[in-house]
Amino acid sequence: MTVVDPGRNVALRRFRFPTDLGLGAADGVTATANGLVIGVPAGRTEHTDPYSGTAAGYEWSTWTSPVVPVGFLVDEVVPSWTGDTPPGCWLRVQLRAWDDAAPTTDWYDLGHWAADESTIHRSSVPGQVRDEAWAKEDTFGLLRSAATGWQLRVTLHRRAGLAVTPVLRTIGAVASAEADRNEVDPGGDPGGPGDDAAGPGDGPADGRGRVLDVPRYSQRRHAGGETRWGGGGDSWCSPTCVTMVLDFWATGPTPDRYAWVDPPGHRPVVVHAARHCYDHAYRGAGNWPFNTAYAGRHGVDAFVTRLRHLGEAERFVAAGIPLVVSGAFTRGQVPGLDYDTRGHLMVLVGFTADGDPVLNDPYAPDDEAVRRTVPRGPFEAAWQGGSGGITYVIRPERVPLPTPPAQANW
Repeated sequence: MTVVDPGRNVALRRFRFPTDLGLGAADGVTATANGLVIGVPAGRTEHTDPYSGTAAGYEWSTWTSPVVPVGFLVDEVVPSWTGDTPPGCWLRVQLRAWDDAAPTTDWYDLGHWAADESTIHRSSVPGQVRDEAWAKEDTFGLLRSAATGWQLRVTLHRRAGLAVTPVLRTIGAVASAEADRNEVDPGGDPGGPGDDAAGPGDGPADGRGRVLDVPRYSQRRHAGGETRWGGGGDSWCSPTCVTMVLDFWATGPTPDRYAWVDPPGHRPVVVHAARHCYDHAYRGAGNWPFNTAYAGRHGVDAFVTRLRHLGEAERFVAAGIPLVVSGAFTRGQVPGLDYDTRGHLMVLVGFTADGDPVLNDPYAPDDEAVRRTVPRGPFEAAWQGGSGGITYVIRPERVPLPTPPAQANW
């Protein structure tokens, strides 16, 4: 069993628009009430979609974040964003590492993102492994380069001659260190990692004894039917979980948006989500920021973070917010989850009075079997050991987040 480190260094920083426009460097973007858009384009480029072969000229503008120091040696960074892309538009998200006053890596691509496939095919960028660092699907990692901070750059694209514009509403990233790198730099957050004190207004500090009424959707009801977008239901844990949470908040897509699903099958909205979360390079629907970006198109705030332990997750349940969490385990490692997986998403919907997690696990034969209660220790180890505590936070802005710890990871 992996030992959970409650003091692990994890730090999240997000930027919201239009409020945070002036914190970074704007080149051709302007702020509206809805977010950042292309104003006077900063340039023009040609781009060929590698998955369709379609070449087109695009106007572009950029916003580059300030350098975000985190106060510890970084091992991995996971970005996430929300926005929208009308036909003819797309976003390019890049990240690089910093140490002290200088960048220590080149820019790495963390996503060519569009809301649908009408302009480009949404994808991560393969082949980015160098001596200094790597970027694979949704994660940036350090190799030989030291990093105590990061910086993001977003390029907004639209086909030349169009009047429409992509919109960037939020962007941020969560940085984390492995368990053997938990010394906080004296210049970092004075509160340090893992401060677990609940603030005023949090309600119950641990959320025990509360189970949220999240609808139960089985991904396996889609197995053997629709085989596009990652092979169908057996691989659709992430978009199925996102759909459950959106429907919990009553903000999911309206039926006219998934009327294209033919035959409609068991639950066409899940097919719709899988298509719109699909990463054409990774060839799967489990790209973490693509899933939260999809959620963010439905009137909610959504981001990827890492939580240090289930005590932090209890705060969200106490606040009425279900979480999508990623784990990895073998058959028998977590009693009640009797299968092998190298990576699986589930909705954490609550806790028993004794603190055991209550899950909506989409890898079930039918909707009724989705609800499962599992022992706390083995599940926490599978979540932390499998993904480092990866968590999707999806909630309407009207629902406040719980008070974060001193070293904020939400």
